[in-house]
Amino acid sequence: MSKELMRTAATNLKKAVPLMLKHQIPTTPTNYALWYAYVGEQDPALVEKMDTIVSQYNTCPPINAELLYREHISDPVEIDVLDMRQNLEAMTVELAQSLKDTNHDATQFQQRVDNNFNKLNQIEEEGVSLEKVLGLIRSLVKESEEIRSSTEYFTGRLEKAQKEIDALRAELKRSEKDVYYDALTGVLNRRAFDQELDGLLAQAPEGTCLIMADIDYFKQFNDNYGHQLGDSVLKAVAKRLGDSCRDGIKIYRYGGEEFAIIVPNSHQRKARHLAEAMRRSLEKVSLKDRRKDQLIDNISASFGVCEWQKNESASQLIERTDKFLYEAKRLGRNRVMPI
Repeated sequence: MSKELMRTAATNLKKAVPLMLKHQIPTTPTNYALWYAYVGEQDPALVEKMDTIVSQYNTCPPINAELLYREHISDPVEIDVLDMRQNLEAMTVELAQSLKDTNHDATQFQQRVDNNFNKLNQIEEEGVSLEKVLGLIRSLVKESEEIRSSTEYFTGRLEKAQKEIDALRAELKRSEKDVYYDALTGVLNRRAFDQELDGLLAQAPEGTCLIMADIDYFKQFNDNYGHQLGDSVLKAVAKRLGDSCRDGIKIYRYGGEEFAIIVPNSHQRKARHLAEAMRRSLEKVSLKDRRKDQLIDNISASFGVCEWQKNESASQLIERTDKFLYEAKRLGRNRVMPI
């Protein structure tokens, strides 16, 4: 059983490593686990999602890898998830070493058994004393006891580590806060945005665009109607913008009332059309202030759009996009820049 599992593991690893190298995937324990599961094809949903992501980006960006790992491997949540995941990975390494050690012991034992049986064959052919035969039998019994002890030790370590892994996973599932999602709006957060953009631009992807959107006069919503309605505006805008995000396009809460949208495999003109569609869609959003029994239908946002330029850093792309956003604000708001 264990040898069969090890053969399967070796086969999957031989498939996973070349793919990781091809798509420039960092060789971290998390990525190894994710791509190992992917090539194993035991989880059709994981395979389908990974295929879609790779077709869009020609890689698996860090945030996508984290989310796939969370959903299909270990469900890591809460702020201390990285420490917990390291514990899981450390125990996995320990189990792997135990398997290696036990397999090594078994191989040595098999070699000893074969050697002793060869000696028995020689005894049969040459004719040797009963004392030498008994000596060989005692040697076989002793070595059988050694491999039994080694197997019992491995089994004990395996059971202990498995219990610890199960306990950690249960603790992870009880956690409520996800490190990559904004608690208020439900969209991806700034941390996810930073990791995603850095990872994506590291692949030098031509045709990557960034849209920055900022809700117009947001402070007035809080001042005139209260922070509770301000929160409702944020959630409504995030949902409406998110509804336009398809084909690998993702929305993030960048900070305060500002959102970022990463548009892969696109160009300036196409991304601008998307931003314009988002702008018009927001004009149709309305909320009701229950305290004043008043309809709020003057929600709008200003947009800046930029296409990534070769050798440009993430911060430079953000800075250029922000300049267009503030130009849209300066020219009267509720517009997309550049024209």
